[in-house]
Amino acid sequence: MAKTPSFFSPFLLFLVSAVIFQLSAVTSAIGINYGTMGNLPPSKQVVKFIKTKTIFDAVKIYDANPDILQALAGSGINVTIMVPNDRIPAMAQAENARQWIAANVLPFHQQLKIKYICVGNEILMTEDNNLISNLVPAMQSLNDALKTSGLTYIKVTTPHAFTINYNHDAPSESEFTDDQKDFFAKILEFNRQAKSPFMFSAYPFFMTDESNVNFAIFGSSHTLMDANTKHIYDNMFDAVMDATYSAMKSLGYGDVDIAVGETGWPSVCEASWCTPQNAAKYNLHIIKRGQSINTPLMPNRHIDIFIFALFNEDGKPGLREKNWGLFKPDFTPVYDVGVLRGGGDTPSESKKWCVAKKEATNTQLQANIDWTCSQADVDCKQISPGGICFDNNNMKSRASFIMNVYYQSKGLSEEACNFSGSGTVTTTNPSTRSCVMPNGLGGSYVGSTSGTSTSDSRSARRKACGAKEGATDAQLQANIDYVCSQPGIDCRGIAPGGICYDNNNKKTQASFIMNVYYQMKGCSEEACDFSGSGTVTSVDPSRDANSPACPVTINPYNDACVARNALSGPYVGRSSSVGAWSRKNLVTKWCVPKPDTSKAQLQENIDLICNTDGMFCEAILPGGYCANESLETRAAFVMSAYFVNSGLDASACDTFNGSGIVSTINPSTKSCFISGVPGLV
Repeated sequence: MAKTPSFFSPFLLFLVSAVIFQLSAVTSAIGINYGTMGNLPPSKQVVKFIKTKTIFDAVKIYDANPDILQALAGSGINVTIMVPNDRIPAMAQAENARQWIAANVLPFHQQLKIKYICVGNEILMTEDNNLISNLVPAMQSLNDALKTSGLTYIKVTTPHAFTINYNHDAPSESEFTDDQKDFFAKILEFNRQAKSPFMFSAYPFFMTDESNVNFAIFGSSHTLMDANTKHIYDNMFDAVMDATYSAMKSLGYGDVDIAVGETGWPSVCEASWCTPQNAAKYNLHIIKRGQSINTPLMPNRHIDIFIFALFNEDGKPGLREKNWGLFKPDFTPVYDVGVLRGGGDTPSESKKWCVAKKEATNTQLQANIDWTCSQADVDCKQISPGGICFDNNNMKSRASFIMNVYYQSKGLSEEACNFSGSGTVTTTNPSTRSCVMPNGLGGSYVGSTSGTSTSDSRSARRKACGAKEGATDAQLQANIDYVCSQPGIDCRGIAPGGICYDNNNKKTQASFIMNVYYQMKGCSEEACDFSGSGTVTSVDPSRDANSPACPVTINPYNDACVARNALSGPYVGRSSSVGAWSRKNLVTKWCVPKPDTSKAQLQENIDLICNTDGMFCEAILPGGYCANESLETRAAFVMSAYFVNSGLDASACDTFNGSGIVSTINPSTKSCFISGVPGLV
């Protein structure tokens, strides 16, 4: 959070140190600052806690930490990320801005609801003219880069530390300081053009002394009448909000949205008014204002409010700075402010899972899978093609799942998780959104009831062609150029705007299209040579650990060769919206709405499926990569997902009041990939 500057005076000025949360005329949100300066739980546990146990629907982080962003993927939580101060001059250059968006936004935007990008932090307080002069150009370049990528719903702004001539006798007459009016006029003009909020941190705490504590914490012992408007203020926060609005209006920007990026109250400090009781009272009233700010000058106006902070952070200096959190690092409340709710488990030491060790080799993991799946009381359908945990397309994930199944079935015996030294017991839930790992609270678990047989899971060995680690960019580009020149190859998926271009990584793009060629050629070894720069692997190269997953691999059969077996026959290739090539005996199928289906029925189908356990609908929700598609396309997306999860059962497409039909025509659009399932002709 921002610290009080040396020029701060509670009677003349108030500090605003902003981060992002947009003030909207029609929507509101309560967000939380998630700082990491301390001995805190793993990000996956933190995100689960926020989502399942609190009312917060927005999170702001102080960087673009990929570990936190990956943990937030699929959560539905609105996310704010930040560009570091020292990168601002570089961001003023269009190419650098595009590269930053490619590295920090494009890999995550389809799985995350990234709402705001914060450019720098408290730039005026740095007194660095190079940063200050490049701030608006950097914001503009980043905004342009988002437009180029089609991500106009992500808003760019900057958190300021600035002073306002706060008139505590008449908040409506407050203004920006004379020496900063030109600067903020440029900022506000950008906000207006970009439709992004003007952000500030509202901290009545820093304007508090012994005489006005109750006024600051929404007490009833003090009121203020604005000498100009005659409006009555019974708390300092509302006065601060109207002072900010008045300063903006005085420059001609009263129409620009406002956001409270930070506000809060420390529970411990050197001052007597730092108590858990005062912090609870203040934040409780702030949460109420998240529904409607309702100040005298902004009646019934909705804003986003971002409370500081989620945790007490013991890595910060000073008693006060360590104690702004609503929760302790063990997730217990510092005080009760009404943000907890039911609906999910907090991290618990009583729950245990068995997972593969980090250093376990693929050979060990495959041996664990084969041995476990040979046991009479274990069903491996969930990690077989079509199973809900096969989509992870990751040897460690699949092995961990089935090792854990065995461990649970043996009553959580330590020996049952040994696996020749390749297994370990953890209390950190390894589940993903699509693959839930059973946990041990007693009882046993013997598998699931969907998917293909155990023998099929052992015989279906996936192969893919990817770029070798040492391949140069020049080699990879040559591979792309060659493959894209071949008849029957459609390279739109890796072209700008394509569903795999978002990776913005030469190795990932080359691996994708090299694999397309390899599949088309029947998975022959020669088809993956590429002058020595290609290699055949059983690990999908589009899910390289150093690059994001390409959406085209959502389908468990995508871009993989399945060995001949009694059920599937030889799998040669596939047909999709980004390429068309041949296959023997298999054809991809989708469940789509019939042409004459009414809009009401389409919406009913969406509602039915999205309320079904295990279904993933974030892609069609606001911010999702299919959110802007037609109702028919969105319905096709979820109907096909339901169809896929049902293992290509035709009856699963027949459950929508007769409005669904199995089709071999891909309903995907350029920006919305819809997964189908290969089945027998």
